[in-house]
Amino acid sequence: VQLVESGGGLVQPGGSLRLSCTGSGFPFSMYDMNWYRQAPGEERELVATISSTGGSTSYADSVRGRFTISRDNAKKVVFLQMNTLRSEDTAIYYCHFEVYGTDYRGQGTQVTVSS
Repeated sequence: VQLVESGGGLVQPGGSLRLSCTGSGFPFSMYDMNWYRQAPGEERELVATISSTGGSTSYADSVRGRFTISRDNAKKVVFLQMNTLRSEDTAIYYCHFEVYGTDYRGQGTQVTVSS
């Protein structure tokens, strides 16, 4: 099982980034996928979830209306489109899924929002 995130970087407040996470080694289309984030000294936060088919999504209150999660099961990729970024969005972002109580996540991608 492997999850590889990309797309992070440094962006000014109000800017946008699109994160990608490519999965391999497991039946990607069978699982709900999540994006988490963790800032230094902070608890991990569930940012967004998408169902296995992509038909259902949910968001943390802190990002609802600004972030959009989507997926392409044919390419085994889950995306996180992040708009109107704020300094408090600065964190390492991880994609994640869980199966039978076992968590899988990637190495993360750093997002820094700063002027």
